[in-house]
Amino acid sequence: MTAAPGLTGRLAEFVRALRAQGIPAGPGETADAAAALEVLGLDDRELVREGLAAALVRRGGQRSVFDAAFDLYFPAGIGAPELARENPPQDREELREALAAALAEGDDQALDQLAGLAVELLGQYGVGTGPGGGYSAHQTLDRLQPQTLIAQVLAAMRASGTSDEFTDRLTRDEIRRRVEGFRGRVRTEARRRAAEVRGRERIAKHAIAPAADRVDFLLASRTQLAELRRTIQPLSRKLATRLAARRKRTTRGQIDLRRTLRRSLSTGGVPLRPAYRHRRPGRPEIILLCDLSGSVAGFANFTMLLVQALRDQFSKIRVFGFVDSTDEVTHLVDTGAADPEQLGARMLSEAAVVRWDGHSDYGRALGQFTSHWLDAVGPRTSVLILGDARTNGGDPNLDAVRAIRSRARHVHWLNPERRSLWGTGDSAAPDYAELVEMHECRNAQQLGVLVTRLLPT
Repeated sequence: MTAAPGLTGRLAEFVRALRAQGIPAGPGETADAAAALEVLGLDDRELVREGLAAALVRRGGQRSVFDAAFDLYFPAGIGAPELARENPPQDREELREALAAALAEGDDQALDQLAGLAVELLGQYGVGTGPGGGYSAHQTLDRLQPQTLIAQVLAAMRASGTSDEFTDRLTRDEIRRRVEGFRGRVRTEARRRAAEVRGRERIAKHAIAPAADRVDFLLASRTQLAELRRTIQPLSRKLATRLAARRKRTTRGQIDLRRTLRRSLSTGGVPLRPAYRHRRPGRPEIILLCDLSGSVAGFANFTMLLVQALRDQFSKIRVFGFVDSTDEVTHLVDTGAADPEQLGARMLSEAAVVRWDGHSDYGRALGQFTSHWLDAVGPRTSVLILGDARTNGGDPNLDAVRAIRSRARHVHWLNPERRSLWGTGDSAAPDYAELVEMHECRNAQQLGVLVTRLLPT
């Protein structure tokens, strides 16, 4: 089938939107996508979706971003849903009754239609009155409250004989899954309608949730953090490969002239295969010193688990956590890999990291580390300090940082806050940054780059 007029431009816009969201679709992938469209045609929208995904998505965790952008640039329809034009519901309660019935039956087609009706009926704000109007998924769901229908749907399923008291728990979980799926349909429909009012590029830039590895640690929800934890093992394997390659390159020393000349005899005196004096360095040691307070804890937990997954690359890894007191938590990280979601709670309850009011006290924590565990830092040790450097107005204890720096091979500070916020309020980041290298590390993508570049080989 020959590409429709304007389709090439639409595909180019779509690819640009994917690149803006961190999906590295280049000219080669774009050409593959165009070829896929040429073969598949436009009759089956879901077939087109899968064909473009096969051509443009290269890494795990990118599919949700792709799907959201696809629904914007290749929408299922234009304008209000057909049912909203022909037979719109009279009020919210009528819509809720229809939604409960569709959830009980698991009717995907009806749920798609009801999502469109809900956005049309409940999600509009300022449409037709100015440039600030649009459609809001949050407003729609807040007014519709689909999560409050679970008991009603369960009763309907019991009445129809599709559930009983022995299967109620499984049925309730299935209803929750269907409700969450409907919420996703509402978000998709709201983005589609808003794009018609405010433009696709603007909505693609601001309304598509980023891939998990691009979500700020400090802004991530519990669901996003859980998704990030599931990426630890694949990411650790990739980083381990990179670190092993770096180690192989760095162990190659200077050219051994005598051995090189001897090898060249077999090639007529041309030194085609240089010989090197290989270094035999010992594997380095890693110490993590992690702030476990508040929203920083999610960043620290993820980084701890990631570095622990790389333990084969190092001779020793020790982990210390703190809030207003410091304690070693290496044993908890070792056993916590099996249940990473509970790691933070275990460290707060089983380790002596909170002694006073539960607010981070960098001065006291760093002082305790240098008083009790400074001997753990040696010339082969690299220290990573994880935290936002917000002291709550306390003494930053710069002398403790100097003591660590004087003994360690390297000291790096990974800060999950934006660089523009360093030094604002109670942040002592500029003071610490004068003593050790401080790096902005706001998401898993940045963390992967920093781990590969900073961790010693």
